[in-house]
Amino acid sequence: MKKLLFTCLALSVLASCKTKEKQEENETQPEVPMAVEEKAPALALGCYTYDGNGNHIVLEITEMNGTVLGNLDYALKEKDANKGTFSGVLKDSVLLGSYTFMSEGTESTREVAFLVKEGQLIEGFGALDETGTAFQNPVSLSFSSSMPLSKTDCEP
Repeated sequence: MKKLLFTCLALSVLASCKTKEKQEENETQPEVPMAVEEKAPALALGCYTYDGNGNHIVLEITEMNGTVLGNLDYALKEKDANKGTFSGVLKDSVLLGSYTFMSEGTESTREVAFLVKEGQLIEGFGALDETGTAFQNPVSLSFSSSMPLSKTDCEP
């Protein structure tokens, strides 16, 4: 009987020591964050410019308060220059909006899109609707422009 009582007591002591060691191990392990928060795209007030191969594009963002407002100018090689205004929204790293501009004395509006990636704006292209002024499916745009706009100082 004494042997049985002694064996039970010894097993209880061993079990409690093991539990305490595991608790101490758990307490000393550093906490590892479960999810890494994704950074919002870096879009800021100011100018984004592309200047190369005879092409010059400038998007000047003048206001960001739910809606992104600004001025957008295209001077593409061997084409008429367009100067106008931009009004759009930034959603899931894509800046999608309307570009209203004067071309050959006529006011026109068309939809434009830019992917915000690594501090640059990359223009998106895709199939247009029957009017030729809006994208058929903005979700399926291709952002493969060879003319990325980079953040620059605005010219007076």
